[in-house]
Amino acid sequence: MTSAASNIIYFPVVGCAGLERRQAADYHQRWFVVDADGRWLSAERCAALLNVATEIKMGALVLRAPGMLRVDIPLDVIEDDDSVKRTVQVGQQSVMVVDEGDVTATWMSHVAGQPCRLVKLHPEALPVEWPQG
Repeated sequence: MTSAASNIIYFPVVGCAGLERRQAADYHQRWFVVDADGRWLSAERCAALLNVATEIKMGALVLRAPGMLRVDIPLDVIEDDDSVKRTVQVGQQSVMVVDEGDVTATWMSHVAGQPCRLVKLHPEALPVEWPQG
């Protein structure tokens, strides 16, 4: 018999595919994609994000998409470089984030079919109020 807890899906990257692995719980909704204007790019606005598979493996967030090489992003980096700190919009909320860099942005833009960037919640960010739908 399977316990109900094993059926919980965690989404390390909001809008991308989730996973059931318990270790992903610590990274649930830590990353998300923003468009060229710095606004949250939900799966409703960009269905291609649902093609991005996520995995937590060997200290990295691993992203995979059809026809693309995988991208590995270190999980627990000390965020002390202010040059990668940004403020973006999630609904009406301004959110402090860390930009995951140009290589990841190019990868994500190719998958999404539009300019976008992968960002991670800054450790000092307030909790995000994710809009519904």
